[in-house]
Amino acid sequence: MDKKTAELVKLLKAAYPKAYCSLDHADPFQLLAATILSAQCTDERVNQVTPALFKKYPGPAEMAKAPLADLERLVHSTGFYKNKALSLKEASAAIVRDFGGTVPRVMEELLTLRGVARKTANVVLGSAYGIAAGVVVDTHVKRLAFRLGLTRHTDPGKIEADLMKALPKEDWIWFAHALVLHGRAVCGARKPLCAGCPLAGPCPRKGVV
Repeated sequence: MDKKTAELVKLLKAAYPKAYCSLDHADPFQLLAATILSAQCTDERVNQVTPALFKKYPGPAEMAKAPLADLERLVHSTGFYKNKALSLKEASAAIVRDFGGTVPRVMEELLTLRGVARKTANVVLGSAYGIAAGVVVDTHVKRLAFRLGLTRHTDPGKIEADLMKALPKEDWIWFAHALVLHGRAVCGARKPLCAGCPLAGPCPRKGVV
């Protein structure tokens, strides 16, 4: 880790020492479902939707058998509800059929599930199982990694590769959660609050949107 990145990590740890996943969940399956629903939707909205969803369909066996129309009704407010409902149902069926009813702990297996790409898989592996297989790259991480000079890319896969090279593996899980919190609280897309930013010192784009 170079000197600049080490300084960023040090300041970020001071500001967000206990950064965590903000999606409410009781187990790996619920986190998987919530992360699928979080695509192009706020975590706050997902957390409003999932209590009723999980009360009725708490696990993959129940969700695999759920009427698609009922899943669509329950997740409607998260947007793209038809695709998300189908992903929930088919991913649940695959978990039951192919993995004995347990959400897989391996990246390659998670990627076989409908609605699951690397971002979702990294969230589940990191926050449900404590496995650092990669770095979660969502809209906040994508924006801040560029602003902080940790990548020059816009493609999530290339950004993730850059972050994996720049950061020690033991920080991969925490780092993404910390950037998400920082992106929400300080470094917004349209109006970053640079004057009060704890990362202002080493940030190469201070004052630039």
